[in-house]
Amino acid sequence: MFTKFIYLEWKSFTRSASFTSNLALKILMGFLVLYFALVFLALGVGSFYILKEMKLDPLVTINKFLIYYFLMDLIIRLLLQAIPVMNIRPLLTMPFKRSTIVHFSLGKTGLSFFNLVHAFFFLPFCAVLIYEGYDVISALLWLIALYSIVFANNFLNILLNNKDNLLGVFITVVVILAGCQYYKLFDVTLYSYPFFEALFHTKWAFLLPVAVVMGLYYWTYNYLKGDLYLDAGLSAKNDIAKTENLTWLNQFGTLGTFLKNDIKLIKRNKRSKTTVGLSVMFLFYGLLFFNSNSHQPPVMQIFAGIFVSGGFLFTFGQFVPSWDSSYYQLMMTQNIPYKGYLNSKWWLIVMGTAVSTILASFYLYFGWQVYLTIVAGAIYNIGVNSHLVLLGGAFTKTPIDLSMSKGAFGDKKGFNVNTMLLSIPKLILPLVLYWLGSYIISPKLGLAFVALAGVLGFMFRNSVFSIIEKIYKKEKYKTIAAYKQKG
Repeated sequence: MFTKFIYLEWKSFTRSASFTSNLALKILMGFLVLYFALVFLALGVGSFYILKEMKLDPLVTINKFLIYYFLMDLIIRLLLQAIPVMNIRPLLTMPFKRSTIVHFSLGKTGLSFFNLVHAFFFLPFCAVLIYEGYDVISALLWLIALYSIVFANNFLNILLNNKDNLLGVFITVVVILAGCQYYKLFDVTLYSYPFFEALFHTKWAFLLPVAVVMGLYYWTYNYLKGDLYLDAGLSAKNDIAKTENLTWLNQFGTLGTFLKNDIKLIKRNKRSKTTVGLSVMFLFYGLLFFNSNSHQPPVMQIFAGIFVSGGFLFTFGQFVPSWDSSYYQLMMTQNIPYKGYLNSKWWLIVMGTAVSTILASFYLYFGWQVYLTIVAGAIYNIGVNSHLVLLGGAFTKTPIDLSMSKGAFGDKKGFNVNTMLLSIPKLILPLVLYWLGSYIISPKLGLAFVALAGVLGFMFRNSVFSIIEKIYKKEKYKTIAAYKQKG
């Protein structure tokens, strides 16, 4: 039976309307997976000897900070890991047991990159421990215990995925714990370290995480199986509609009509609200680069400036026009000019960038130079990256079902790795411009070059929009075909 499911999954993958159009992106994703695997492998082999050179006990140090490792793993899963799904509805009318469908779906989660990548760290590290004379049985049982925690996070991601506010809660908890430890107010590792140390030195202790992961599997299985009904967990949830006129936007004509639709879309859908909420996280990205303890190259400051001001652009903007995929076909039957549609999206991105720049004014604490870097990045985002985002939307044919309830078996990630990968080219040019200006005279000239590129992009906006409009028209029917596909 599982072989049949695997066959169906492969057919679904290769026959997808977006398979060929996203093939290059899938190849790029493959290289990215390989990169992270090599990074984890290098850390797994080298961390023992690096910690030795720092006069630290490798095993003690790793055990001390595993609490942060697994908390960050859970946060990244909640942020990025999409739950592998099957086309459930047709299977429920066929002679397949519901338990078989659920077991197969849970088995797919076990093969996720977010689970496999940890093996590239823990396996080499355990091999080094054994090579260096540590007890073999203790090392293997410790490995089993840690990987049980990895899979526990995998099942927690499924159980917590429909809790909208938990991501922010976990991030807040980690930030508070790390801050308290940094300022020596409270050290959580004093309480977590004995547990992880016991997993190595106490032979039976590995049974605790194993029992936990077995219990979570059983819980997750019942949770998914309980929603596996056409008239229950898989049915569309209807909420009471609320009327909002937003009449103040009528003065902007057609542009105002589109903006009203976008504002209502953001306010009325959990997925879009979650995505917009995630853009707020980008405001704090600059703290990694602008503080006095940062050892980042100076050229990376403009990288931070673009991300701080471009959170809304990189999260919400990357999904244009996918946000409208559920009614895109209807829109294309109306007398709606593409240029007006794209113009409304552009102004929405501009407003989001402007608000982010204003909110980022707390960076004035680090000096005017830092805030000017953010302002220059905002100008570049408005003049250049906003156009690149809209251009990329013509080729990113990933539908978003806003009517899908955030229950079991739903693909509900408002934040997608594929869309973030498309932002990489948008970051290369400003880095080059900033480096060039800094090399010729000073960083101020570098900021001037970045801002000038944004101003030029704004000046030639009409010409750029005409080019983008032609591409959207050319891709129109391919986009409609991709949005029609539900499987």
